[in-house]
Amino acid sequence: MQPTEDALVFIVDDDAGVREALAWLLRSRRLPSQSFESADAFAEFLNHTSLAWQPSQPGCLLLDVRMPGMSGLALFEQLIERQLLDVLPVIFLTGHADVPTAVDSVKRGAFDFCEKPFSDNVLVDRVEQALARSAQTLQVLRNKQSLQHNLADLTDRERDVMYLVVEGLPNKLIADQLDISVRTVEVHRARVFDKMNVKSAVELANLLRSE
Repeated sequence: MQPTEDALVFIVDDDAGVREALAWLLRSRRLPSQSFESADAFAEFLNHTSLAWQPSQPGCLLLDVRMPGMSGLALFEQLIERQLLDVLPVIFLTGHADVPTAVDSVKRGAFDFCEKPFSDNVLVDRVEQALARSAQTLQVLRNKQSLQHNLADLTDRERDVMYLVVEGLPNKLIADQLDISVRTVEVHRARVFDKMNVKSAVELANLLRSE
C-alpha cells in the first residue's frame, strides 16, 4: 500500500544541518516534512490541544537517539504509552555507539533504525514503507469507526434480525423466532443491509467478523 499524498514525515534532531539535509532529501522524493530541534519541542507539539498532530494522516518520525534535554528514547517511551507507534512509525537515527540501544527499541516497536552516516536511498525507502504502514493502520481504524457508527444506527429490532441473518436463518425462521411477520423481517433485513452498506448476508457476516 502506497502512502497517500497527505503523508507527513516528522524530523526530530538537535543538529540543524541534519534537519535541513533530511528535509531536502525528503523533498527530492516529494515527501513533505516538519522539523523539530528537540524531543521536548515535538512532545509539546503532540500535547498542544490546538496544534497537535492528529492521527488522521499517515505519518512517520525520524528520531535522533541522543539530544540535549529529553532524549529520543524518552520521547519513544511517550509514544508507546500513547499507543501511537502503529500510526506514527519511528525510525531512529543513530551513531555507532547507539546501535545496540536502537536494536532493542526495534524489538519494542520501533519501525527501524539507520546508522549515521546513512544511505539516502535506503533511508527514504524505509520512510516510504513506514508511511505505507501508517496509512494502512489508519484505514483499518477508519473502517472500524465506520462499522461502529453503522451498528449504532441500527434499532434494537434491526440488530436482532441482523444477528439471525448472519447465523444463516431464513426469513421464515427469523419471523417465528422473533414472533413477527415475514414481511416485517424482510423490511428489517433490507434496512440492515442499507445501513451496514452490504448487499448479502455473507458480506454482512464478513464485516461483523472484522469488528
